[in-house]
Amino acid sequence: MADGYVKTIGPTAAPFTHFWRIVAHLQNGKTEVFWGHANSLKEAIGKKAATEEAARQRGWTAFEFEVVKLTES
Repeated sequence: MADGYVKTIGPTAAPFTHFWRIVAHLQNGKTEVFWGHANSLKEAIGKKAATEEAARQRGWTAFEFEVVKLTES
């Protein structure tokens, strides 16, 4: 991720190509982090609209949404 965080998943046969991450800033000053996988960049980017709605529903003060390409190691 942009901040240097490395997310590791176990072996999978699923055709994941991208990770997405949401860092939600809560009204109490804390943060929550949500992760997901997608089968394409388009699918991953499509999660941003849902994130904007979630932010409104949950009263987040702000959020960061990131998408990165999955790399095998």
